[in-house]
Amino acid sequence: MSGRLLGSVRSRATLAATLVVALALVVAGAAVLLSLRSNLIGQAGTDAERTARAVATDIAITPPNKPLSVDNDDPVQVVDENKKLIAAVEDLERISGTGTGEVQPQRQPSPPATAGAKTPGNADDGHNGNGSSSGNDDEADDTDGDTDTAASDDGDDPDDDSAPSLEPGEISDHTTFTDGTATLDGETDDYRFAAVHVEVEGRGTLTVYAGAPLSAEQSAVRTALTVMLIGFPLLLGVVAGVTWLVTRRALRPVEGIRSEMAAITASEDLARRVPVPDTHDEVARLALTTNETLAALQTSVERQRRFVADASHELRSPIASLRTQLEVGTAHPELLDLDGAVQDTVRLQDLAADLLLLARLDAGERPGDTRFDLGALARREAEGRTGVTVQAQDVQVAGSRGQVGRVLVNLLDNAQRHARSEVTVTVGRQGDWAVVAVADDGDGVAEADRERIFERFVRLDEARSRDDGGAGLGLAIARDVAVRHGGTLTVGRAPTGGALFELRLPSVQ
Repeated sequence: MSGRLLGSVRSRATLAATLVVALALVVAGAAVLLSLRSNLIGQAGTDAERTARAVATDIAITPPNKPLSVDNDDPVQVVDENKKLIAAVEDLERISGTGTGEVQPQRQPSPPATAGAKTPGNADDGHNGNGSSSGNDDEADDTDGDTDTAASDDGDDPDDDSAPSLEPGEISDHTTFTDGTATLDGETDDYRFAAVHVEVEGRGTLTVYAGAPLSAEQSAVRTALTVMLIGFPLLLGVVAGVTWLVTRRALRPVEGIRSEMAAITASEDLARRVPVPDTHDEVARLALTTNETLAALQTSVERQRRFVADASHELRSPIASLRTQLEVGTAHPELLDLDGAVQDTVRLQDLAADLLLLARLDAGERPGDTRFDLGALARREAEGRTGVTVQAQDVQVAGSRGQVGRVLVNLLDNAQRHARSEVTVTVGRQGDWAVVAVADDGDGVAEADRERIFERFVRLDEARSRDDGGAGLGLAIARDVAVRHGGTLTVGRAPTGGALFELRLPSVQ
């Protein structure tokens, strides 16, 4: 059953349209989801960068002797050059995707004393109990060295230990984005983190990580995906239903043509015709072509039937005459007309040969491609004929020499049969054509009969005896042979008033 359905044009068209629309929807849906996700992530990144720069600005203007603090609703971390957390928002319980996973800031060192101030403790510590200050100097040198080293890198990677070279209070123009998660006040969410560097006097280069939640992006993508998963099947169902209905309506005339053709085949009534819709489209043209084919088939069948009937009628006369003569000769040998019997036999033989040639022509027998001289052939066929004058040039043609010779014989026989005294044959070249003209000085052919005479078994002079007029196949055979050779055969009026038959065949060099 499924194979039968898929064998239907309507089913295949519906399936193809549904698949095409489904593919288009999948591609469009994926593009929409990717674009939506990209835009929302970009918006989250912008919000995170805005927060990170705001926090960096607050840190940059915080006095060196004041501890750093961060107040924000989203996760924020401030780390130093050694990836140590020195400030973070309250209620931060867990974080990933930033420079460090720590959530509790380390104890910040005491702000450095103002220049020139001394205390005993400081003096003792500075001299390390022996008047030496190398310990503090070394620490200062180490700090300066770390800052310089960090300043020598561009800081593109937030996980990199280095940072861009910045002046005190300056915020890096470059922002690095990462994705991660964070847990605030017991709620875990995905975040887009932005990292910026800021140079803080007395603290070195710090990195601020600020996150913006991706819940809106995830919610929007899920909502869009849900809408697509629900809407796309419904849309595909609508497309399939509409395509099925439209295709059924479009193919309804085709079904009418098919059913009518089936009825014509069953009844063998070639006079019937298929209905032609008023759509003026391909289906209407199909119906018109089908009717033209039926008309041509009907004409061919009728012609074939008429040909069989005419052939039977023409064969019956010589056979009946020959039988009568033989029966008389059997009963009365002295009354046997041998000459008449021979004539009837020859006539029967010629008629059978004509019918065989017509059958081969109707079967589409190819004429061949033998080259021969048409002028020489015309001179040979006219040789020995009384009252026939030949003026022939040498013109080469290709085809069946025997069939073309048969055409010339038929034309000469017809001309001599109707001429009063003279028949003229001319052969020449006109452009790419080899032309044979056979003219007589008889009564000619009426203009109304100039196409009819080429039909089979047609004799214009019905009063003429069959012995004189033949079976009416000569001119029909001549035209069929001319057409099979790519040429034409027409009849007109000769200068002498009789008939002028003109045979044109393609010439070859």
